Amino acid sequence: MKQAFNPFLPSYEYIPDGEPHIFGDRVYLYGSHDKFNGLSFCLNDYVCWSASVDNLADWRYEGVIYRRVQDPNGKKRTILKGLAAPDVCQGLDGRYYLYYFVIGYSRISVAVCDTPAGEYEFLGHVQYPDGTPLGSKGEPLQFDPGIFIDDDNKIYLYTGFGQTNPPYIIAWGHKPTKHGAMGFELERDMLTIKQGPCYIGVKGKTESADTLYQNHEFFEASSMRKFQGKYYFIYSSYQGHELCWAVSDKPLSGFEFGGTLISNGDIGIDGRTQKQALNYTGNTHGSVIEIKGKYYVFYHRQTNKNQFSRQACAEEIEFKDGAFIQAQMTSCGLNGKALQGIGKYPAHIACNLFSKKGAYWYGALKRLKPSHPYFTQDGGDRESGPDQYIANFNNGAAAGFKYFDFKDVKSVAVELKGKAKGVMEVFLLSPSNESKVFSSSKFIAPYERARPCALIPIYSTKNKSQRFEALFEEIPQGKKSLYFRFKGKGRFDFISFELG
Repeated sequence: MKQAFNPFLPSYEYIPDGEPHIFGDRVYLYGSHDKFNGLSFCLNDYVCWSASVDNLADWRYEGVIYRRVQDPNGKKRTILKGLAAPDVCQGLDGRYYLYYFVIGYSRISVAVCDTPAGEYEFLGHVQYPDGTPLGSKGEPLQFDPGIFIDDDNKIYLYTGFGQTNPPYIIAWGHKPTKHGAMGFELERDMLTIKQGPCYIGVKGKTESADTLYQNHEFFEASSMRKFQGKYYFIYSSYQGHELCWAVSDKPLSGFEFGGTLISNGDIGIDGRTQKQALNYTGNTHGSVIEIKGKYYVFYHRQTNKNQFSRQACAEEIEFKDGAFIQAQMTSCGLNGKALQGIGKYPAHIACNLFSKKGAYWYGALKRLKPSHPYFTQDGGDRESGPDQYIANFNNGAAAGFKYFDFKDVKSVAVELKGKAKGVMEVFLLSPSNESKVFSSSKFIAPYERARPCALIPIYSTKNKSQRFEALFEEIPQGKKSLYFRFKGKGRFDFISFELG
């Protein structure tokens, strides 16, 4: 059986805002669909991928399930009006309902289909009993819908947008919520509001002071799950880089802050702050699913020097005594165990990537500084040609891969393309001996207090890729993380590495 990596879809695919659901014996992933090197979020039509619950390494492309032009507002095609952040549930009538919104409009739209990944058809907008669409009575912006059907067949919708003063929201003529996430109960027709809006207790920026929500306020990305009889509300915090969870005994009230599920910069693990992030951060969005007794958190990472080419990732996450323990980013996400410590691997599965000064938060309206490495690809949007690679790998740049199970591996090689001369340092670290941050204010790499276990000489490859190899000083054994750091002049594309 082949191994699973992060990102777990083909490297030419860009599916952020992932909502995983099990229907039958398969996991279906619904999400936005970014355009590679696009100029805004969610510019492509919705597609779906699925995998057997017994093999999370083999994802199948289900095709386009819904097109922007099928929505009345989506027909007005402008650069900002993409299909964003959907969620899906199986209704009480057995059909499948897709909840989404078109960027720029405070409406929650619904489409319906007879199968989980067939061609959905527009059904209507969520509305009040008098037929007035939700979002047209001066309510806060309707954004990132999450749909949930409880064990008693009651139907709940969750929405909200917590940023207090974004200029583009003001330009749309809408206002953000000041009281955190909103919830509604719907009628069996899946469209009509039966109760709400209710503020469920997940606090926003204006009300978080002196509460557990402070520094983890609700921002967007509403998602509801139920585990062991309790309701878990999952959301993206005001920090942007993290998914958080809150828990309650009721679906529409009483939610108490629980903690962080994952950060796409590993911020918070080992005391790391934003300035000490191990990856280039931006917004994230996702949810949690239980598969055969194990729990997984789905999220997305940033690529291509902006926030408009995001990719789906997932990690197994510990769930103990009703609480989730923050997961770290890895390269082996859905694999169920460490990767085999032998063979050839693409560089784009790096879970840590940073320059000699660390990782730089580049945000939606910022561009990555020229000294930083980044993930990218050759070719245009949705081309299934060459894999992604790491571009602009220069002096001090480093890429980390977690985890590998090493058994008597003797050599390590890298495939590079570019103009550079120097040495590639290779570090192998056991999970227990990675450098901790504690109270330091400077960037600290995980290998800060380690010495290289191999040194690979590098010289210019110009316009063709070339393989460089070295022997390990000691033959590695056991579960370890693998880091490559370049020291020298010039820059290159880091394409792949091989353990042998």
